[in-house]
Parts: sequence; structure tokens; C-alpha cells
Amino acid sequence: MSESTFKAFSAVLCLSLMISVSASAQPQPNTNAEYKSQEVSDPIEPVNRFVFGFNDFLDRILIEPVAKGYNHVLPQMVRDSVQSFMRNLKSPIVVGNDLLQGKIGDAGVATARFVINSTIGIVGLADVASTKGLKYKDADFGETLATWGVGSGFYIVIPILGPSSLRDGVGTFTDSYVDPVRLYAYNTDRMWIYYTREGIQGLDDRSRLIKPIDDMRANSLDYYAAARSAWTQHRSAFIRGESADDTGAGAAGSTDHP
Repeated sequence: MSESTFKAFSAVLCLSLMISVSASAQPQPNTNAEYKSQEVSDPIEPVNRFVFGFNDFLDRILIEPVAKGYNHVLPQMVRDSVQSFMRNLKSPIVVGNDLLQGKIGDAGVATARFVINSTIGIVGLADVASTKGLKYKDADFGETLATWGVGSGFYIVIPILGPSSLRDGVGTFTDSYVDPVRLYAYNTDRMWIYYTREGIQGLDDRSRLIKPIDDMRANSLDYYAAARSAWTQHRSAFIRGESADDTGAGAAGSTDHP
């Protein structure tokens, strides 16, 4: 594996870990029929359960304690500025996927948000666009593939990356690979910029999900099955466009968001 490929893959690991943790915090289905209709194929469940256990152990001993410290040290206003800044950096990816999905209106809103927040909002530290009625709406390449008719494939839990599907795994890698921040950092030998951005993004996302994930762990008879169902519902709703202000941390309902 070449150095550039290794760096790109490492970045995907960091990003996907936090995305998978965020996705796991979605609400449980209300009925058995809804649960069954949204369940994803899981033909390698024994392997997935083993990997899920490893990921959960890593989260308990490392990621969650750091996220709790982050919440303790930084006031909510600062954390909201971090979220706004990170979302602003992701705007080119959101715009690109909106265009690929044929959502011209959404692409226009995302572009306007980027311009407003990058200027009046001081490089995105303040989400001024939302006060103007331009609400944040996420878009990713997994959603784009679904729009093009690509099926999700079977469920898989990957070490470090966590819950995903074949389609969404490809989508995550593609978004990460074409990320303008990553491209700039790689082409200027400043990959530390990209890795730092990913670390802060992941930490902020996880910090917003402390209670939802703890509640799921405490109240689920089968934590693995609950997380799988939650992830499936989260992705299904996101692709259907039912969570207009959702992505990553917001999906759990801890901030506004999937």
C-alpha cells in the first residue's frame, strides 16, 4: 500500500468511526412491522457482533471519556461554534452531492449558507445563515448512490469504522477522498491539518451523543440489535429526506439532527 493510499485510508477510519457512533444513537422503531421493514440483511452476524464488541470497548475506554471531558471543559456556545465551523468546511461536499442527486434547490441553499457563514459568520464560526431561514441539510455520496438506484447491500460492522453497509462504506470513502480540505493538505504536505480537523469533528460529534448512547446501552436487551436497527432507521430516513436538519451528531436529537 502506497503512503498516499495509507493516509487516505487512515483519514477514512477517523471520520467513519465518529459517523458510525452518531448513527447508532437513533431512536428505536415504534412497531414490530416498522422494525422488520427497515431491518437490513445481516448474513455475517456472528462476525459483526465480535467486531461490534471491540468497537464498543474502544468507545467505553477511550472515546467516551475524552468526549465527556470535552463537554466539561468547553461551554455550549463554543461547542456550537465548532459544529458550525466543521459544517461550513463540509459545504463543498454537500453541494456536490446535492447536484449529483439533482437537488438544485438544496445545492443553492448549501452554497448560500457557505457564502454567508464564511463571510458574515466569520469562516463559519457562527451559523448566521440559519437565522436567515437557510437551515443546514446534510448530503453524502451514500445518499447519492441510493438516489441513483444502488442498493444498500448487507450490513457490516468494520473494526474502527463501525456500522455500515456496502453502499455507504463506498460513499464514506468517496466523500473523504474528494474532500477539498484533504486534497489541500495532501498536496501541500500538511496532512496534519486534515487529521486535526477529523479528530475535532469526531470529538464534537461524539460529545453530543453521550446520553443517547448511554441510554441505549442501559435499556437495550440486545445492544447490538438495537444499534443495528437504529443505524438502519437513521440511514433510511436520511436517504428519504425525512430528517431535514440531520447529520452526524444532530441525528440523535441532541442538537437539532442523519
